[in-house]
Amino acid sequence: MKTILVTGGAGFIGSNFVLGEKSRETRVVNLDLLTYAGNLLNLQERDGDPDHVFAKGDIGDRPFVRKLLDDNRPDAVINFAAESHVDRSIDSPESFIQTNIVGTYHLLEETLAFWKNLPADRKDRFRFLHVSTDEVYGSLGPAGPAFTENTPYAPNSPYAASKAASDHLVRAYHHTFGLPAIITNCSNNYGPRQFPEKLTPLMILNAIEGKPLPVYGDGLNIRDWLYVEDHCEALRMVLEKGKPGETYNIGGCCEKTNIEIVNTLCSLLDEMAPESPYSPHSSLVTFVNDRLGHDRRYAVDCSRIGRELGWRAKETFESGLRKTIRWYLDNTQWVQSVRSGAYRDWIARQYGVADANALQTAPDCSANKLQSASRSQGL
Repeated sequence: MKTILVTGGAGFIGSNFVLGEKSRETRVVNLDLLTYAGNLLNLQERDGDPDHVFAKGDIGDRPFVRKLLDDNRPDAVINFAAESHVDRSIDSPESFIQTNIVGTYHLLEETLAFWKNLPADRKDRFRFLHVSTDEVYGSLGPAGPAFTENTPYAPNSPYAASKAASDHLVRAYHHTFGLPAIITNCSNNYGPRQFPEKLTPLMILNAIEGKPLPVYGDGLNIRDWLYVEDHCEALRMVLEKGKPGETYNIGGCCEKTNIEIVNTLCSLLDEMAPESPYSPHSSLVTFVNDRLGHDRRYAVDCSRIGRELGWRAKETFESGLRKTIRWYLDNTQWVQSVRSGAYRDWIARQYGVADANALQTAPDCSANKLQSASRSQGL
């Protein structure tokens, strides 16, 4: 049975990947520090599964990582562990530098030492897969060609800069030391188990609770959208067929403006939650001051992974969004568990809601039981 060490496997993308490995005869060793966005509820489906081993720890804790590698002898390491929210990186960049850059360095060092001591046949099969973002490429104009694997890096936020630095480290460890590393750069993910600071879960939860739907600036910033399970399947293909030293872009070929996303989501909620007292949910849309340094457009050319590895996204945006909304409507306990005081306070600061307590989740999460947040500063 193949063994994979997954870092950040209690987070959004990582947990979806770990759950998908359940039927693949893979033993998963799951390393996660369980910061605010990591949640063991994401992994409930693997409770009691002998082929899923959870270890609470930091990728920067080298003795701990070394012991995990030595004890479990993985065939691959997949690095999802990262601070990932642009707004938080603007508010406090240091944790992004420590986790995304320094943490990746420590993980690379320990993985390299482990890999060097493997028998020759296992050494040839071993892979280090580093999961990154399209934000490292910077911002596109309205008519600019989509990012390819050869697009020069031009990160514009502390988050993007920290991920770009980690990509460069991974590439250097392959080129200099021979570590069989592969990098993937993905577009915006959406789907179940995403922490509700990101656009789609924030809008879903605010809408069903009658709270404002804060849209930055004019709402015309464009992103390419990728359903998380499609992303996870692409990562499996890269792990199995990808060439060490290479980069693969993963995208949904689905460019949408932020306001298109919100309006589509509202229309689906009108249909899927007809009992909601807040329909039409689009009436809750509120434009707020734009994010500092907000990149205007991302677009991903993922033709390489399709051509070389045979991957393509299965979900359309509407089918993926419909599945996402249904998951949040059906998993109110999960929603309550992730809305800690720290999360509420951060949302209050970010979007100008004066009363942080107004963002608390009530014991009953049904739409008709929840009160709308107080409005201030145009929210």
